Amino acid sequence: MPGPLDNIRVIDLTSGPVGGIATMVLADFGADVIKVERPGGDPFRSMASSLMWLRGKRSVELDLKRADGQERLAQLVETADVVITSFRGDAAAALGAGYEALSRRNPGIVYCNISGFGPRGPYAGYPGYEGVVAAKAGRMMAFSGVAPRPGPQFAAVQVTSHAASQAAVTGVIAGVVARERQQRGQRFETSLLQGLMSYDMGGLLMSSLRAREPEKWPVAPAPTMPTINYHPALAKDGRWIQMGNLLQHLFDNFVAATEMYDIYADGEHEGSPASWKEEVREAFRDRMLRLMREKTVDEWMRIFIEHGGVVAHPYHTTQEALDDPDVAMNGHVVEVPDPRGRTEPAAQGRPPMRAIGLVARLTETPGAVRGEVPAVGEHTASVLSEPKRAAWRPASGEQTPRLPLEGVTVLDFSTIIAAPLGCSHLADLGARVIKIEQIGGDPWRWMGSGSLGALKTNAGKESISVDLKDPAGQPIVHGLIAKADIVVHNFRPGVPERLGMAYEQAKQVNPEIVYVNVNGYGPDGPGAHRPATHPIPGAALGGAQYQAGGMPPASDDLKVIREGARRLFRANEVNPDPNTSAVVSTTAMLGLWARQRTGQGQEIFIDMMGANAYANADDFFWYEGRAPRPPIDEGLHGTGPLYRLYECKAGWVFVGVLLEKEWARLCSLLGRPELAADPRFSTAEARDANAEALADLLVELFHTNTADEWERSLAGAGIGCVRADGPVPAEFFYRDEQMKANDFTSAVEHPSLGTYQRHGPVVRTQGAPARLGPGPMSGEHTDSLLAELGYTPEQVAELRAKGVVWSEAGVPVAQATRHT
Repeated sequence: MPGPLDNIRVIDLTSGPVGGIATMVLADFGADVIKVERPGGDPFRSMASSLMWLRGKRSVELDLKRADGQERLAQLVETADVVITSFRGDAAAALGAGYEALSRRNPGIVYCNISGFGPRGPYAGYPGYEGVVAAKAGRMMAFSGVAPRPGPQFAAVQVTSHAASQAAVTGVIAGVVARERQQRGQRFETSLLQGLMSYDMGGLLMSSLRAREPEKWPVAPAPTMPTINYHPALAKDGRWIQMGNLLQHLFDNFVAATEMYDIYADGEHEGSPASWKEEVREAFRDRMLRLMREKTVDEWMRIFIEHGGVVAHPYHTTQEALDDPDVAMNGHVVEVPDPRGRTEPAAQGRPPMRAIGLVARLTETPGAVRGEVPAVGEHTASVLSEPKRAAWRPASGEQTPRLPLEGVTVLDFSTIIAAPLGCSHLADLGARVIKIEQIGGDPWRWMGSGSLGALKTNAGKESISVDLKDPAGQPIVHGLIAKADIVVHNFRPGVPERLGMAYEQAKQVNPEIVYVNVNGYGPDGPGAHRPATHPIPGAALGGAQYQAGGMPPASDDLKVIREGARRLFRANEVNPDPNTSAVVSTTAMLGLWARQRTGQGQEIFIDMMGANAYANADDFFWYEGRAPRPPIDEGLHGTGPLYRLYECKAGWVFVGVLLEKEWARLCSLLGRPELAADPRFSTAEARDANAEALADLLVELFHTNTADEWERSLAGAGIGCVRADGPVPAEFFYRDEQMKANDFTSAVEHPSLGTYQRHGPVVRTQGAPARLGPGPMSGEHTDSLLAELGYTPEQVAELRAKGVVWSEAGVPVAQATRHT
């Protein structure tokens, strides 16, 4: 069966895994991806993961520094639909690969550039490496204290790369969808810095409110121990298990399953553990940790699974996650012939490669993993000599630029962070997103700082609160579905059927609906009906263990256990939720394009386990002889001497040097050019073998100057070296000149909070005016949406009186922003 993108040609001008994974996803769903490589090939082919992200593509070798190479590229673009690049600064224009030049040859192209820091600003020319962006934007300061030492600490999971990669996919598919409706191509931009913005829940908002009213919004003390609901625990067999019982009923389930229900008899354990007295909470923590030590992980998991309502999962490495039954049964691991067998005789007969599967399961227009990896320039002659393909051309004259998803309506039934934030990404691209909330609102609104985080996860939406269990609520939901293009929910299997809005019920109302299920474990494995929250995929897919620098030691000493739990809790931060959000928006666009092509809607499945496999794609694969994921040292400095943190005379820097030419340049700029020729360090293999000696040498060198001076002299010359102990992300986003130069934040007006700063889109289009809204109050648009469905004021009042619909206190007279 053809994939939904089988009529789309993509010219891939990116280098490395960020663009590589974006175009891999497009190839997995049928696109003809032509990777244009420099002479000698993409220098990041040396990465172990390249055998995965190069799959399904054709390779053309062109020298874009020559006029004939630029002309051949232009001729290729004349046959294409999409161009994706990852050039820094003005390099694209100099190579004949900029949007202006290529769109003159093909006005219908959808063009997307992926950069490190955005196209403008003081850091626009810095290398766009994960570690460089994470360090400069404060993410490594956010991990300070995970290891017991001062200063920034290495950010292990490559979240900015994951978010930017998926944002590029979201953007270009939205552009292709809009091209048919708006009769014009579009130019998109995303960056690793924009990707990182997804992981800041309420920080920027809090910084902007605090700047205005510091007394009202004081800095909260950082927690020193895990929340009881999200606690890691050491089991009898020396393995660790992660709890994730965020909501009160889930925590009650955990207490019942562990037979600690006697706590409710004394009146001191009522409500959330966060509200208990400190001495009560700490006594319970110690009791819980001792109790968990009495059984093995497998024994506890049997108890929790039999109960059915407890959120828990063992800690795994990413390699161990390849064998997780939920991961495997939901198609997140695929076997393909070892791709080296085509070009390396010695590789023939090796076991199959195990690699990451499809980003989503589309039931009517599925993708298919094609495991073949092209040699450098393997298809140059055939591609350049094949008959010219007719490219899309506009049917009418120049159109007024509009946001790509204008005219698209999304219904968001989901709660907390993962799926709601993915829907907000669609709102930022112009979609009308209507959040359908339960009576009382999304629970995330009332959890600690969640009231601010909910403004982030619901930005740009309208909100209606409806009792989905009340028969009088069903016509409201069906009326909204009838007008929608996309439905997104994160209910467990069986719940949508009971609420009357499952896919089979929705398509009776709207046969063309694109229906996206976002689950914790996926629909097909043993965990299908089990609840999941963000720490679960963090533990299950290996990201948390990697960030912690390995698993804490086994011990019966409660002090040692508490310290191990603290370290794991800090390492297992919020990223699994936004990791999933990025895939939600990609998946919705795949379904929307498939519908535009075929005229039919379909049911789509994604889950947090698969999404977080993509976030750990640097290690989520296996083939015989592959290099292991580089270990992180105990102090969380980094993964090797050329990708780590160094303390300076004043401050800290992060150094990210990945290419041979960068190593030679670094040696020269450090005033030690002889190091590049030193046999201990002259090749990547030699540097790996002598990593400790090289690190010791660089520790001494970086101590000779300040972090600011090193950044000026090295990053200014194109080397990845940035100060890493600056502001934390919230303050960086609020104050840094890079954010301002690229207009990456925007002021919005909220009914109760007034003006605050919010993040801009993770991917944005050029030319069309942005339309960025605040997060709504719960039920803020209940009345106006009901009026739109034909309800009279009297009928609305009756529904309110009966508790069928609701709005939170303080909601002003509803005036929904109508998207027309």
